[in-house]
Amino acid sequence: MDELPYADWRSVKKAEDLGLTSEIILAALEMAAADARTCTGMDAPSAGGIMFWSRGNRYLREQLRDRLLPEVWGYSNRDSILRTIHPSGAFAVTVISGAGGVGDLKKKVRAKNPKGSAVASLVKRNEQTTLFDLDEDLAVEIEDVEDVDVDDIPTWFILYRMDKNGEIHVELSLPVEMHGKFVDTWLVRIPIGRIAPPSDGGGEIDLNPTNSDEGPDFDVTYKGL
Repeated sequence: MDELPYADWRSVKKAEDLGLTSEIILAALEMAAADARTCTGMDAPSAGGIMFWSRGNRYLREQLRDRLLPEVWGYSNRDSILRTIHPSGAFAVTVISGAGGVGDLKKKVRAKNPKGSAVASLVKRNEQTTLFDLDEDLAVEIEDVEDVDVDDIPTWFILYRMDKNGEIHVELSLPVEMHGKFVDTWLVRIPIGRIAPPSDGGGEIDLNPTNSDEGPDFDVTYKGL
């Protein structure tokens, strides 16, 4: 696992201030990649991508729980957005796939898959919060963490993208705008690092399938029986 050469100390410090170090994030995604590589052609199409997304969020939660005791990070799966919540209730973070120059600040990046109304509301809330309430750590001040609603706090994205060589690029970014159904505008982007493919070349996975590699985020209308 190598850190990107252009991740300067200010970006690294910002991630560490949030409690989201490159070590924790990359460890979680490395374990997710190992799990995804157990999928075979006999699994459902896109199974590897779905497993990577789900396990990436799970292992992030476990890494934060195990490494940062006695602080207790919470989590929410509301609207199938797998958010992990800072102990202060000041912000949340979720792992999703990205497209474009993930980890490269010289290139544009967006969420890979189109998003529905739940993510649109989240991003809109981020935009409104950043205009009025964010402190210097890009979080919000919370007086009583027990009263926090996950939809009322900023949500950071851990974006990942696998390149043609099987290397996974990762960044931590704060989304503030969508165009159409794609999240593509960010207040802050922090390169985190990259994960090399296994040296033995075994267990290939495709994190960029045609089908969505994430859980559902769409509106459902009940029409009765």
